[in-house]
Parts: sequence; structure tokens; C-alpha cells
Amino acid sequence: MTTGGTTLKNFIWNRFTRFVDAISQAHTFHAHFSLLFTIGAMTFATALSLFFHQITPTGSANIALIYILTIIMISYHTDKYRYGIISGIISVFFINYMFTYPFGQFSFSTAGYPFTFAVMYFISILSSATVFRMKDQAQKINEAEKLLAEAEKEKLRANLLRAVSHDLRTPLTSMIGASSSYLENETTLSSPEKRDLVSHIYEDANWLLHMVENLLSVTRITDGISNTLKETPEVAEEVLFDAVSTIRKRYPDYQIQVSVPGDFYVVPMDPLLIKQVIINLLENAYFHARSEQPVQCYLTGDDAQIQVHIRDHGNGIASDRLKSIFDAAPSAPSSAADTRRGMGIGLSICKAIITAHNGEIHAMNHADGAEFFFNLPKEAISHESEHSDSGHRR
Repeated sequence: MTTGGTTLKNFIWNRFTRFVDAISQAHTFHAHFSLLFTIGAMTFATALSLFFHQITPTGSANIALIYILTIIMISYHTDKYRYGIISGIISVFFINYMFTYPFGQFSFSTAGYPFTFAVMYFISILSSATVFRMKDQAQKINEAEKLLAEAEKEKLRANLLRAVSHDLRTPLTSMIGASSSYLENETTLSSPEKRDLVSHIYEDANWLLHMVENLLSVTRITDGISNTLKETPEVAEEVLFDAVSTIRKRYPDYQIQVSVPGDFYVVPMDPLLIKQVIINLLENAYFHARSEQPVQCYLTGDDAQIQVHIRDHGNGIASDRLKSIFDAAPSAPSSAADTRRGMGIGLSICKAIITAHNGEIHAMNHADGAEFFFNLPKEAISHESEHSDSGHRR
């Protein structure tokens, strides 16, 4: 037991000392870089000033400007502002010794020199402090943006966790109930009753599988939201038809009318994620519209963006749900379909995916149903023919 405790202590101590060494090395590197950069910049400024002094011996104003710009550059590229202030003081003495008559010697009694010294010193301090404040402010803004992005991810994760616990419970309970009924009454159930129970289990298992697919989509976003998406130029029509084809295989009785323009719209996107968005919206229309009329799925576009529309002919969306329909938080079901399959998680994932692509997604009611649509920035390749598809691409 003592040997094990000693080994653990040694392991922790070794890790700690490595961590401290890494921090020390980082600080040492930054200090060495700042010093070397300051020396290099001042050397370059002096060489450039000597060159100008050979051309125009009386151009001390240009030489002062060179040193002032060098001080600003040093303040920007080094840690803190002490290097800028030190460079300012050195610049004053360099100008006095090398570029002020009599050349090659210090002359503090020259008329106007005290004023020049004070101005140069003030400019060096002001420049260093200003640049340091700008760097510090930029760093704080960058850190705030990172914290905000992390907070958004955490909020999404928390909402999804609530939605998952809500949306998984119902199909799991249904599957347990159906399987229990089958096992307990296997000998007394008729074939149609058995088939009905198995059919319910199959549908709920399918729903759980689709939810897992959605959650996998979310992990691709929340692990590095919007900055690590693997966006490649894709033909939007192909992604749309691929999603529709997947939905038709899942629900053979689903009537979808697809319409696309004559242009081939090339859009930077992650095709798997955008396909998942379209599948979620079509699946949402299938379960919640419950209309005999086909769902309309169509693509529009202009020079700046494309829009994908999913338009159903059901009961529409309750007005109190429209504003928060893309939130992952579970809401009270408004129909039997809502009870079996919650809308929250699928639509919140749609919003996360579209936002990560720098697009927008919206929901609205129309005269006889609801419509969801999202837009994405695009590049368009002109094509001549315009076609409409109610089943397959032509």
C-alpha cells in the first residue's frame, strides 16, 4: 500500500514539475523573443536612419519619424510596454549622438534639445501605452468571444440533454409496453395483433436510430462549432434529392413534391449535415402535418444565397410555439404525433447546423399549413433547363 502511494505521489510530482517547466520555458521564450526583436528593430531603424542621413543630413524630422514608427512596432510585437519605453529613451540618445550637430557626441546644451527630448520621450510612452492597451483590449475581446462561443455550446448541450431525456422516454416506454404485452400474451394474441405490436416496436426503434443520427450530427458541431466544419463545394440539388430519397425509403407512403430551378447551385457545405437538416424537416412534416396533400419541397436561389423550403398542408404551428420552436427544450405536445415523437431536438439540431454554416432557418404558417425554410451562402453555376420533380430527378 505504501509502495503504491509513493508511486502515485512520484507520478503526480513528475507531472507537476513538467508543467512548471513548460510554463517557464514559454515565459523564457517570450522574453528572449521580445529582447531580440527590440534589438533587431532598433538596429534596422538606426541603419535606415544612417542611410537617410547620408542622403539628407538635415532631415532629422524623417529620422525621428523612423524611430517613432519603430517604437510603435516594438510595442505591438513585444510583451508589455517596457520594451517600447526603453526603445524610446534609446532613440532619443541615438538621435542626439548620431544625427544632431555636432555629430558623434552628446550635446545636451543644444538649443531646443530639452524640448525635443521631452517630446520624444512623451511620444514613446504614449505610443507604447496606446499599443499595449489596444493589444490588451483585442485579447480581452478574443477571450470574451471564446467564452461566448463556449457558453453557446454549453447551452446547446444542456438543452439537448433535456430534450433527449424527454424525447427518449416516450418511445422507450412504448417499446417496453409493446414487448411486455407480446411476451405475456403470446399464446392468446392473434396474428394481426402480434404484427401491430411488432410494428410499433419497429417504428419506435427506427425513431431512436434517427435520434442517434441527430446526436452524432450535433457532436460534429459542438466539438468545434462553426470553425471546424468540413465544408466543400456541393451541388445543392444533389443533396436535396439524396435527402428526399432517404425519406422515401423510410416512409414509402410519404408523398413529396420536389421542385428545383434550372441553375445548379454550388454551395460550400458539409453535405451530411445539410442532408440531416432536410431529413429532419421532412420527417417533422410527415409526423405533424398528417395531410393527404403532398409535402412541397423546393429550392430557390439568387446571386447571394439559396433557400430550401419544406411546405406542408396540415394544421400549422401554434402561435405560442413559433418563437421557440427551434429551442431544444421540450414543450407540451399538441397532438398524438407530438406525444410519440417530440419536435424539439430535431429542430434545434437543424438550427445548430444551419447557424454553423452561416445561414438562417425560419418557421412560419401559411393559409393551409406550415412552412420551414433555411438559407445558405452560395455560388451559382448557370444551367439552361428548368425542371420540376415529383419523384425522381430528370
